[in-house]
Amino acid sequence: MSDKLPIVEMFHSIQGEGVNTGKSAYFIRIGGCDVCCTWCDEKTAWNEKLYPLINVSEIFNNVISSKVNTVVLTGGEPFRYNLTHLNKLLRERKILCMAETLGTAKITGNWDWITLSPKQHHKPLEENYIKANELKVVIQKEKDFLWAEETALKVGKNTILYLQPEWGCFDVIISSIIRYIKENPKWRLSVQVHKFLKIQ
Repeated sequence: MSDKLPIVEMFHSIQGEGVNTGKSAYFIRIGGCDVCCTWCDEKTAWNEKLYPLINVSEIFNNVISSKVNTVVLTGGEPFRYNLTHLNKLLRERKILCMAETLGTAKITGNWDWITLSPKQHHKPLEENYIKANELKVVIQKEKDFLWAEETALKVGKNTILYLQPEWGCFDVIISSIIRYIKENPKWRLSVQVHKFLKIQ
């Protein structure tokens, strides 16, 4: 278990993506990523060496002080670290534990909700597909729909399927995504509401 984690930022906001859009949550962004998408909107989180190692107990105390009932672990790729300790502390306080992952590392802990957002150039571990409560595939180009269908075959039958336009080409790709969802209604649309609202 990791007793210290490289923390990029911690903040209270609302979830802006996926099925939990609009939900109040405390976000913990952990530094470090080995996928490094060219269009990533959190490139500052790639290098974990830039950020202080913070004790899990301090992170936990920050969560408790915020008085939230939901925590979202994100990155970077949060599961590059063993999150069992932090997860255990949160669950003992009946805090809903959510995580957003690329799926490239072993998922540690016992999570109430896992959002899997797989990337083609560094695919998830096969064992992680079935753990996803929701699958969020970022669409940048038309060919990405094929990747979305490939990943959808690997997740559980109750996993909620989302297509999300890459923010940098939103105006270009959104009409194609809407058309695709109309033709393939197993998919839902996820948009980054927090960016439209200009909040963290």
